Amino acid sequence: MTTLAQEPYEHEGTADRPGGYATHDVVNQPPPAAPYDASEDAALLEGLRREDAGWAEEGLRRLGLRAGSAQAQEWGELANRHEPVLRTHDRYGNRVDEVEYHPSWHHLMSVAVGEGLAASPWADDRPGAHVARTAGGLVWGHTEAGHGCPTSMTYAAVPALRRQPELAKVYEPLLTSREYEPGLRTPAEKRGLLAGMGMTEKQGGSDVRTNTTSAAPTAEPGVYTLRGHKWFTSAPMCDVFLVLAQAPGGLSCFLVPRVLPDGTRNTFRIQRLKDKLGNRSNASSEPEFDGTVAWLVGPEGQGVKTIIEMVNCTRLDCVTSSATLMRKTLVEAGHHVRHRSAFGARLIDQPLMRNVLADLALESEAATTLTLRLAGAADRAVRGDAGEAAFRRIATAVGKYWVTKRGPAFTAEALECLGGNGYVEESGMPRHYREAPLLSIWEGSGNVNALDVLRALGRSPETAHALFGELALARGADARLDAAVARLETGLTTASETGARRLVELMALTLQASLLVRHAPPAVADAFCASRLGGDWGHAFGTLPDGADLGGILGRALPGDG
Repeated sequence: MTTLAQEPYEHEGTADRPGGYATHDVVNQPPPAAPYDASEDAALLEGLRREDAGWAEEGLRRLGLRAGSAQAQEWGELANRHEPVLRTHDRYGNRVDEVEYHPSWHHLMSVAVGEGLAASPWADDRPGAHVARTAGGLVWGHTEAGHGCPTSMTYAAVPALRRQPELAKVYEPLLTSREYEPGLRTPAEKRGLLAGMGMTEKQGGSDVRTNTTSAAPTAEPGVYTLRGHKWFTSAPMCDVFLVLAQAPGGLSCFLVPRVLPDGTRNTFRIQRLKDKLGNRSNASSEPEFDGTVAWLVGPEGQGVKTIIEMVNCTRLDCVTSSATLMRKTLVEAGHHVRHRSAFGARLIDQPLMRNVLADLALESEAATTLTLRLAGAADRAVRGDAGEAAFRRIATAVGKYWVTKRGPAFTAEALECLGGNGYVEESGMPRHYREAPLLSIWEGSGNVNALDVLRALGRSPETAHALFGELALARGADARLDAAVARLETGLTTASETGARRLVELMALTLQASLLVRHAPPAVADAFCASRLGGDWGHAFGTLPDGADLGGILGRALPGDG
């Protein structure tokens, strides 16, 4: 009989198990997903070509490999693990109001700005320049979402700033630069600038007309001093901010630099950083203005009209970020089920899991396709296409409402594909899940966007013509789509605030379906119309009808698993 003392200790190992620890053998776990190609997405690449940006494909593919690299994925993880830190004072007691970021944040920002994901399209005359930027966001966003906030606001600031040409002449070349140069210095001495915005206040949120921050004119024309407190000002280390404040002539828009032209710090007292649900790599702050120097952008009293173009741009980026999260979490779920087995078979081969993944793939492709169509409309609107401008006006609000609403449910289902493995922080899925609700809240909640659609229909009838003109391009291709468009036409005659969400949802689904019917393979278009428009669907992902071509859908979304 062998005594305990005679048995080898586990840590001593055995001849056939040099390390010992038999209970720690790891089997039936997927390998790391990285490296992978974040641009390997048929819907993305087809949309890029279709929306006049095929010239950007080579660069996008290069960026996709970089986004999916182990290094870039680690940057995203580290930037969220090591959150920004506020330093209100230096060691001597001087007020500095600076935010320190982990080096990974700066690596992410450097690539994003260098790849043209900030404001560079405004300096690019090529058709499709704005589409190329959106496609780049759909790919580079596979790293993490927080650093997309300052790049988005920088992009969006340019059209608003153009309302004041003399300011645009000074700042636009630096905002459109591809040079990322962090740190607070005199703007004119830097190679590139970032822009933020300060719109909301604690008493009003989206109701910016209730703002109380005041703007007093100085003896110098166009120069004011601000006094007040902003509630949700992201990326406080940006170089300049577009801010709303009450001037003598009403709510107005102002440019506020962190550092004044003479090199002195402008008053920008950061009271605290927000302790947020997600988006934690990105600092969101509450700054106080007290004698803060600001330059008027646009006429007094037209602050909302001036800054609304900025909002239109950032709303598109909300749609883009939601579509990116969908694609990223679908890729993660697909990778897991491809390498994990249960009950005698790989998860990817089990019928019900295939239904779940195919359903998610439909939602992801619809979101990506709509995002690129919106980017194409924005690109053509900038170049003077009135019809595309009208379509953009209504469709961006529709897309912002619907795609961002679908994000949280989507990421939750993708997380569940990993089971308990997806519920732990190391998987990255909890970070994506916490990120998803932000996109529906940022730049107007669901109600704000739904009511904005009604406002557009009432004030600008050409927007309805543009929307139905787009839907008409798919007329006759699918009876379920035709019936849904007819219901939408009827719904417009009885549109009300109470039913706004229901109406906008139908707009979004018919618009997505029309795009898929025209541009996606039959397996995708048929399953989408059957489930989203034809009623052959349940109340959760994974309830596609038995006749759906799951193999065709999965083979397109996750190559190698059709």
